[in-house]
Amino acid sequence: MKLLRYGPAGSERPGLLDTDGQVRDLLEHIDDVAGEALSPDSLAGLAGLDPSTLPLVAEPGRIGPCVGRVGKFICIGLNYADHAAETGATVPDEPILFMKATSAIVGPDDDIIQPRDSTKLDWEVELGVVIGSTARYVSEAEALDHVAGYCVINDVSERAFQLERGGTWDKGKGCDTFGPIGPWLVTKDEAGDVDDLSMWLEVNGRRFQNGSSRTMVFKPAFLVSYVSRFMSLQPGDVISTGTPPGVGMGQKPPVWLQPGDVVELGIEGLGRQRQRVITEGG
Repeated sequence: MKLLRYGPAGSERPGLLDTDGQVRDLLEHIDDVAGEALSPDSLAGLAGLDPSTLPLVAEPGRIGPCVGRVGKFICIGLNYADHAAETGATVPDEPILFMKATSAIVGPDDDIIQPRDSTKLDWEVELGVVIGSTARYVSEAEALDHVAGYCVINDVSERAFQLERGGTWDKGKGCDTFGPIGPWLVTKDEAGDVDDLSMWLEVNGRRFQNGSSRTMVFKPAFLVSYVSRFMSLQPGDVISTGTPPGVGMGQKPPVWLQPGDVVELGIEGLGRQRQRVITEGG
């Protein structure tokens, strides 16, 4: 299934994308694509519905983030060997964990707001893992049993805030609009081999990232197991698993996003996003 949320920010309704690419409303069955609605039993119930019997949404308008009420937005740093190389970093022996503020989450086509004092605004196409049931000290073999599905994420980053302002990476990762998620939450049965999905990102029509999840150092099953050793994972939590090479910081000379730029990105089978960069207040 491809689950989604549509409507104005803060008032999104749950929906399903049918095989004809049309949005069907799910409000009679779940209150949101969030929390317990992502459990295995709930997803099995939704999978058993005949989409043609669900209300057709002729004009869904804005597509919101594909997961609602996200409790934790966990990110993995330097998880592609070729990306680590382009930034001059060493591939870590264990996954690097950091958090994005949940207030950074926006829809896949919402604007990216360049924050005040920003000078090094960057992009990162990433595979997102959405948790469907509580995971605590789970083994790698059972980790994916706790996953509801996968999605596209743009881990928008402000490199000066991240690397030049002291402290942890979080300063450059959690600004408002720095977490476009969606368009869809694709359930495991439809997502294909998530260890080998093509990924791409373009700025103003120029392709900068053209990679594959195949070059991930730590795969999704390992990451779910690993993170569950340090914190319990709850339904609706999101793990952003790192980016392939081609970020702005890795260009020679570096390339930074500017107001008016258009960012387009996607992952094989999981959909695509499009964002315009605007200034604060504008």
